[in-house]
Amino acid sequence: MSGPQCERLAGPLVRQLLDSVDSLLFDCDGVIWRGDQAVPGAARVISLLKQRGKKVFFVTNNSTKTRDMYAAKLASLGFDAAPDEVFGTAFCCAAYLRSECGLRGKVYLVGSDAMRQELEAVGIRAEGVGPDPVCGKQLDWAGVPLDPEVQAVVVGFDEHFSYMKLNRAMQYLTQKDCLFVGTNRDTRLPLEGGKAVPGTGCLLQAVETAAQRQAQTVGKPSRFMFECVARRFGVRPERCLMVGDRLDTDILLGSACGLKTLLTLTGVNTVAEAAAHRDSGSAERRAMVPDYYVESIADLLPALQGEDEPSL
Repeated sequence: MSGPQCERLAGPLVRQLLDSVDSLLFDCDGVIWRGDQAVPGAARVISLLKQRGKKVFFVTNNSTKTRDMYAAKLASLGFDAAPDEVFGTAFCCAAYLRSECGLRGKVYLVGSDAMRQELEAVGIRAEGVGPDPVCGKQLDWAGVPLDPEVQAVVVGFDEHFSYMKLNRAMQYLTQKDCLFVGTNRDTRLPLEGGKAVPGTGCLLQAVETAAQRQAQTVGKPSRFMFECVARRFGVRPERCLMVGDRLDTDILLGSACGLKTLLTLTGVNTVAEAAAHRDSGSAERRAMVPDYYVESIADLLPALQGEDEPSL
């Protein structure tokens, strides 16, 4: 069966792959950093790629930071990155509502202050950020006052998610003309030491269940995240490489958009998991199989430094 084979990327094959692309999309956590520590060699890889004239972008489903915040974190870890090279779901969500939906009104936001900032940067006002404690009785909850200017419910990561926020979102979404947008469907956020906490997908599923409606998501593996980059920078899918650590978001995005794909083993998924998808006989699962894998993106350094060239 043809298709991606999850081949180990090493030796001359590294240079061949890099020569075949003009642009690279990097996931962040688990790929170029882990927590607050850069993956060894990652900053050097990014720097050398740019020196070779490659366009480099950072794409993340994390909605808790603005582009400027991400650029500041990248700089603090030694990466050469500008805010307009960062595409997080807070920014992409604002872009989607403005450019695709033509939204000019207000949104009820289950999300972070960073999301509020990105929405307001494109002229969309947001309410709902911060705690919303329960008060009154059930009839009061069902009749909670609704802002007539709200035209959409937006769900991202919200550390203050609560019953009352769920209720307010549901009440807005009973209005058939109210838009419903989520940042991403990641259900778990992996942490250091094999630990994890619930992700945005858990909150989004709760709102979908209560509202009996399905949200449009903008984060990986939605094609919109790639289109966000491609439209602004003229990225050609056949000349682009997606580098990520998750099969169900990063690699699936690449597959859906016709990109070359590279799995790095410094994050969530393993080669064994990719191989199981490859050998499953399921077209849906094979869409999560990367073309190549590396232990770390530092494995690209020899080719970028010219060390893989044969001596004469």
